[in-house]
Amino acid sequence: MLSTSDLRKGTKLMIDGEPHVIAQFDFSKPGKGQALYKCKLRNMITGALFDRTYRSGESFEPAALHESDMQYLYQDESGYVFMDQKSYEQTTLEADALGEQKYFLVDNMEVKILMFGERGIGITLPNFVNLRVSQSDPWVKGDTAAGNNKPATVESGYTLQVPSFVEQGSLIQIDTRTGEYVTRVKE
Repeated sequence: MLSTSDLRKGTKLMIDGEPHVIAQFDFSKPGKGQALYKCKLRNMITGALFDRTYRSGESFEPAALHESDMQYLYQDESGYVFMDQKSYEQTTLEADALGEQKYFLVDNMEVKILMFGERGIGITLPNFVNLRVSQSDPWVKGDTAAGNNKPATVESGYTLQVPSFVEQGSLIQIDTRTGEYVTRVKE
């Protein structure tokens, strides 16, 4: 069991039978009375955000979550399909659960899936992924000023800013945590 003194940003706990994560946390101790813990909680299944205030001395059940090493297989109309590396069981995650991370999935990529019971509710990607540029404006002579970037779209449909020397067909490395260009990859 967790107590109010264990509450921090990122703490995962069960509320009404569903896992929640603390998105923002504020502690206040009024001159009189008990300390107050003001939390902004995010439902890890639906993504709903709400505020709740707790008094010192309350207890909470930690969220029963675990991570599984899985491999990305393919996308179909039901979502994104992953396979457990040990049991070979398949799990499907909806596009909403992945958010922007869906643009960084590459066939056979190994990822960690956050599981609540038998249901996948989140994903942890490798820090960097290599993707090919599918559309980019051509380089124009004279575009050599520092900080001169242009938009480019990669094979997954994700659009980001890249340096002017990156051409269509180039293989680039993208940071999956920020979605930003890192470097051009030599083939």
